[in-house]
Amino acid sequence: MNLLDLLLEPLTYDFMVRALATVLVAAIVCAVLSCWLVLIGWSLMGDAVSHAVLPGVVLAYIVGAPFALGAVVFGFLAVALIGAVRDTSRIKEDAAIGIVFTTLFALGLVLISVTPSQTDLSHIIFGNLLGVSWTDLVQVMVLGAVTFTILVAKRRDFTLFAFDPTHAHAIGLNPRVLGAALLGLLALTSVVALQAVGVILVVAMLIIPGATAHLLTDRFGRMLVIAPTLSAVCAVVGLYLSYYLDAASGAMVVLAQGAAFVVVYLFSPRHGLVGTRVMARRRRRPLTPAAP
Repeated sequence: MNLLDLLLEPLTYDFMVRALATVLVAAIVCAVLSCWLVLIGWSLMGDAVSHAVLPGVVLAYIVGAPFALGAVVFGFLAVALIGAVRDTSRIKEDAAIGIVFTTLFALGLVLISVTPSQTDLSHIIFGNLLGVSWTDLVQVMVLGAVTFTILVAKRRDFTLFAFDPTHAHAIGLNPRVLGAALLGLLALTSVVALQAVGVILVVAMLIIPGATAHLLTDRFGRMLVIAPTLSAVCAVVGLYLSYYLDAASGAMVVLAQGAAFVVVYLFSPRHGLVGTRVMARRRRRPLTPAAP
């Protein structure tokens, strides 16, 4: 079997085509948003929102509503609760995040355990990329397109908010509104990635691409290109590996992203662990006189 056959064989199955389209949309949207999450320092917030949507998904299943609707409602609810606890008590934001997301996640687990169902709801937690239907794919693409469009259209405002909220306020922007908008987009993005990798691994897709791109460049504009490109490549590689190794597809996608981060962490020319040492040695090396 040649390389072309290896690439085309999985695409002869409809479930692989749907899985590939879903994981590409999720990887690109998550990677674009992850650039701001890494820059602002909202990694834990991404973890919180991605876990907090679980009870919303289960309740949506119980009442027969679309999973995305319940997830979006509870994503926004989690953000509101975190803000309320932080602003109305002595509890700091990191503690508020931990309290809200663990409580909501536990509520979701309880609902799963007591809900009579002929459907295995554990796929919400661990993902079921190969079981994505055409309806799920349309839902993911619509939510992904909305999120991606808003992020690209308002990228200058969001970037200014990330770097200097005080300056953003001075020129007439409202940092609170921008922060709330980013958190809302985080909730939508979590729903998109939920179909691909499940609640547990969503945070990886929201953090790893931006962190990897941050090690490769100091320019935010380049991060917005590098992160989704790298994430998309890892998504395709992970999905193909899961097909040929008969492994969990969502986990393989995240594992591919983690492997890419390790390579960049070690060998990035400017910020890599090995690359910076090599550059330092070259700078310390004495110059040899040119041969006559």
